[in-house]
Amino acid sequence: MLVAWRYRKRENSFIQSFDPRAWVIFYACFLFSTLTFWDVRFLIPFFIIATYVLLTSGVKWHEIRRAFLFIVGFVFFFAILTFLTGRGGTEVYKEEHLIREFRASFSILGWTPVLKVTVERAFFAVSQLARISSIAIMTILIPYSLNPALYGITFKGVGLPDKFAYAMDLTMRFIPTFGRDFQLTMDAQRARGYELDKISGGIIEQVRKLGPIFVPVTIHAIISSEDIIDAMDLRAFGVGPRTWLDVLTYQFRDRVLIGFGVFILAVSIFVGVMGYGAFWVPDALIQLFP
Repeated sequence: MLVAWRYRKRENSFIQSFDPRAWVIFYACFLFSTLTFWDVRFLIPFFIIATYVLLTSGVKWHEIRRAFLFIVGFVFFFAILTFLTGRGGTEVYKEEHLIREFRASFSILGWTPVLKVTVERAFFAVSQLARISSIAIMTILIPYSLNPALYGITFKGVGLPDKFAYAMDLTMRFIPTFGRDFQLTMDAQRARGYELDKISGGIIEQVRKLGPIFVPVTIHAIISSEDIIDAMDLRAFGVGPRTWLDVLTYQFRDRVLIGFGVFILAVSIFVGVMGYGAFWVPDALIQLFP
């Protein structure tokens, strides 16, 4: 049986006050607009919008704690990695202004580790942090704020064909279903005396010992997908246009939200075409560290 994310109807929720189709369209506009810029001055307004949506979403901290901490850790890891190595930033800037250089007192096979702290690396890390954080905050709220029963009709309502809409519906439900099966399999193996907490050895050895967990979960996922395919075939899915039980109707506020999203996207594209929004570093810092 497919399960869904921990959705519930929340009072005074900013996201849930809109039609889900309007919110998905706005999210798509927000996503592409954010990806247009590397200038932290242009990215800060997007981060403010994302923070406002998070604080007014009605989603409690204990509901998104694990997912949010994972996303934050992921973002900080790559921002720090880029700052330390400079990789990724060289695509948006060509010249670096050195602030300080740290050279290790040891060598590894003739190579001496060196850490260069530059103005460009520091600002690129900040820009990357603001950019990815804005997208991550908006993305993580979707499964907790959109009604799972409306996934299919929502994606159909934004213009996707029936097959793609239903595929998106199944995809949104697959991850929590897979997580539930994984947890059930772990509990079942523990009940049989399999000690997961005492797995030792190298990476390959640990993966081999986790076979009693991964194999049943994978096989069950394949069998479940085949059952869903058979059920859809028996109901002649894809033979003709699909009908939906629920009916969504745009309200005035939904059209305002869509218009605001399209406006942001149009302005972002125009600003980018005009040559603004590229990676930016204050001239004062460049002159301070020539």
